[in-house]
Amino acid sequence: MRCPFCGADDTQVKDSRPTDDRGAIRRRRFCPSCAARFTTFERVQLRELTVIKKNGQREPFDRDKLARSLYIALRKRPVEPERVERIINSLVRQLESSGESEIPSETIGSLVMEALSNLDQVAYIRFASVYRNFREAKDFGDFVGQMAADAE
Repeated sequence: MRCPFCGADDTQVKDSRPTDDRGAIRRRRFCPSCAARFTTFERVQLRELTVIKKNGQREPFDRDKLARSLYIALRKRPVEPERVERIINSLVRQLESSGESEIPSETIGSLVMEALSNLDQVAYIRFASVYRNFREAKDFGDFVGQMAADAE
C-alpha cells in the first residue's frame, strides 16, 4: 500500500480488525519512510461494476459517490451512521449480485429512493429533488402529494 503522505511503496500493517458491520477489514498502517500512520479499509468486491449514465457515458461504480449522495440527503437528520453504512453495503451487494456488470444510473437511483423511503421521509424528498430534477416548488408539492396519496 502506498503512503498517502510521502508516496513510499512499502508500508506496514500494524493492526487489522473487522468493522462493526463486518463488511470490511480496517487496517492501521505505518510508513517507515516518513513515520506517518493512516487507516485503510478492505472490502470484498464481487465484480467490477460500470454505471451507464443517462447520456450514455460509462464510468466505474464508485461506492464513495453513493455514500456521499446518501449522507447529503441525510444531512442533519436523526439517522445513525451505522444504519447508513448498512444501507450502503446492502445496496452495493444488491448491485453486485444482480448478475449485471453494467448498471443504468436509473437503477441505482431507484434502489436509493426505495432505501430512503423506508429510512427517512425528509431525506427521501431531498434525494428525489435531485434525482427527479425538480425545477420549481410545484414539483415538490406534487411529489409530496403523491407520497401522501400512496400512504393512504
